[in-house]
Amino acid sequence: MRNENEQIASKPGKPTSHQLPHVVLTGISKRYGGVTALDTVDFACSRGSIHAVLGENGAGKSTLIKIMSGVVQPDAGQMSIAGQPVVFPNPASANAAGVICIFQELSLMPDLTVADNISIADPPRRFGLIDSRAQRRRAEEVLASIGCEDVNPLSRIRDLPLSRRQMVEIGKALTKNPSVLILDEATSALTAADVEKVFDILHRLRDQGLSILTISHRMHEIEAIADMCSVFRNGRHIETFVEGTRTNTEIVQMMIGREITAHFPPKHERPPDDPSAAPVLETRGLNWEGRLTDINLTVRRGEIVGLGGLDGQGQKELLLGLAGVLKSVSGEILINGKKTSVSSPEAAKAEGAEIALIPEDRKTEGLMLGMSIADNLTAASLGRYSRFQILDSAAVTEAVRSGIERMRIKVGSPEDPVSTLSGGNQQKVVIAKWLLTEPKIILLNDPTRGIDVGTKQEIYRLLRELADNGASILFYSTDYEELIGCCDRVDVMYDGRIVRELVGDEINEHEIIASALNIEGGEVPDFLAGSDGQGGAV
Repeated sequence: MRNENEQIASKPGKPTSHQLPHVVLTGISKRYGGVTALDTVDFACSRGSIHAVLGENGAGKSTLIKIMSGVVQPDAGQMSIAGQPVVFPNPASANAAGVICIFQELSLMPDLTVADNISIADPPRRFGLIDSRAQRRRAEEVLASIGCEDVNPLSRIRDLPLSRRQMVEIGKALTKNPSVLILDEATSALTAADVEKVFDILHRLRDQGLSILTISHRMHEIEAIADMCSVFRNGRHIETFVEGTRTNTEIVQMMIGREITAHFPPKHERPPDDPSAAPVLETRGLNWEGRLTDINLTVRRGEIVGLGGLDGQGQKELLLGLAGVLKSVSGEILINGKKTSVSSPEAAKAEGAEIALIPEDRKTEGLMLGMSIADNLTAASLGRYSRFQILDSAAVTEAVRSGIERMRIKVGSPEDPVSTLSGGNQQKVVIAKWLLTEPKIILLNDPTRGIDVGTKQEIYRLLRELADNGASILFYSTDYEELIGCCDRVDVMYDGRIVRELVGDEINEHEIIASALNIEGGEVPDFLAGSDGQGGAV
């Protein structure tokens, strides 16, 4: 992939010769209720190649890799590996054939240790019992091979930050000796340094002859690692091409079927005497268990304030504290100048606070996967549609309709399980659910992680629209480009503190990175000085 004014050239270390396909899918179709996820798709990938699959959420990418990895079965079509037809009734059969998938939603067991998780499918044994020492040594070797010596094999998964959990998931997959490795947004939760480690691993595995498929919405990552690219749209395979032979604009147009003319909606300058300058949300000396220290911030009406900094510097804890999730938070929270107790999520949602939190992990924190789209949409606002404990079904139906329409959620029926939706549409359900509570303060925890370029555009538009209509928005993102493009101010956090506030022209990549590293005017390390720091989108 290249910008229009760049010359296309071959990249060192990447294979240039065409190879025979290793995995071939022919005429694959899959429907979920009234939604066609894949429509007679032909697709192939080769050994010794990294093949990127691109497309909006809902384009069919996730269904494709679920079929390849045995999670779901196609309604029509067939798959072959090394020329032999294969049928995978479940993931175990795919794993046995060497097809290993690392999904965006982690498969780790949170209450078990890192070592337990890495060896859970085939633990080393001695005298018929699990050999704990051998299991720990295996974990140490795997962690060292992926550059994660800092992770204690005896740590519980739930005690690790998301970026470390993602690296453990990658290590776990590599112990299964894959011949076909599939990564579904496997870098979306990683720090920039860990992304570089994963790229090195993928290059090494490619050179060893593996077939590697990767789904990513971070275009500069595709440039860095992909040999081939395939674009999907609306369940169809649009085109496969050698990476570097299409510009970013051409690729985006293939993905969404239309031209994107503006990346971020325009910001609106405020005059100094704007009556809305008084803070709607304010914190004074907020502290929590050594993870948050003396947090002082303000968010005004109609303003989008970004939270920047490297992952794990207290941004998520701050959002959770403001939403009433954390206990023993000290300091003051003021809403419209009035000290307010936000002691629970229910208190945060109540009149006088009216706070909504869009959580980081939609699968475990934002949705009830076994329930319908309609039930999920109204879960946070049911009290609005009942009187004397009797539910007004007509009001509920109208709320569901308006939520789907406002967020442009692609559904077959509102009664379908929310688990049948693509990742991007699931995220839209989470956002719509909280917007139905009509919040005045909106907290967002990395809401575009793993979301395609078209859906990101819709979310950016929505945030600016909400702000223009008077909402106060606090927006944490690991994507520097989003902070630059979306936010009116950016508070950068380091070690649980706000170390700098950026305004106006200060909101740029260099200042964000320098502040994130708590340096002034210093050299930014190479691994952070890429196209957009921790990972931007088109």
